[in-house]
Amino acid sequence: MTQPYAAQHYGTRAPDYVTSAVHAEGADLEAIERLVAGKGLRRVLDLGCGGGHVSYRLAPHVAEVVACDLTQQMLDAVTQEAARRGLSNISTVRAPAERLPFEDGGFDAVFCRFTTHHWIDAAAGLCEARRVLAPSGVALFIDVTAPASARADSWLQTLELLRDVSHVRDYAVAEWAALLAGAGFAVRELGTHRLRMEFASWVARTKTPPERVAAIRSLQQAAPEEVIRQFGVEEDGSFMLDVARFLAEPA
Repeated sequence: MTQPYAAQHYGTRAPDYVTSAVHAEGADLEAIERLVAGKGLRRVLDLGCGGGHVSYRLAPHVAEVVACDLTQQMLDAVTQEAARRGLSNISTVRAPAERLPFEDGGFDAVFCRFTTHHWIDAAAGLCEARRVLAPSGVALFIDVTAPASARADSWLQTLELLRDVSHVRDYAVAEWAALLAGAGFAVRELGTHRLRMEFASWVARTKTPPERVAAIRSLQQAAPEEVIRQFGVEEDGSFMLDVARFLAEPA
């Protein structure tokens, strides 16, 4: 398989995402555990697994977890960490979200956390998530969302791209709703929260080059008041992001 653009940039970052506190912690992970605990689910998919934190939470409660990602080094790191934790029911598969090598309806649940903003074709990826989900299954999508303001949206996407050139788009809640409906999902619940990004670790995790870190700080310092308020930009560049959780089922 030819090395995709995102995988070219995430291969060397894999260990940082396994140890990242932002990815390893959070009330959303607790919600994921509550969603599957005691349900007797057979096979579940962690789509765009990254450092594997969803898989580690799912594994004690289900028969099998398939951790799927585009980056082989991420999958290798997940395999090693799962073994370290004694989680023998996690397997890994390398594939893009838009072309999943799984049978129709093969998963009791699909989980997708902080990855959709990297997909080249979000609509296609969500259609694939719907295809591989059992008719009686449930899916949970969690990601950073863009503000409704066009100006604040532009600033967010610009900062994200400077930080990580594999970034595609943080979608607004309304865009998410349309994408999910188009893929054949019905949203059962919508939850939102804010997540603080500590600037130094935010850029260290993606190994952002110094010149682009400087560009981000320059833009932050020149930002209009609306943008400063929207993202709660602090003196050191730390800021707040909006995150949404979409609990969905086949429509």
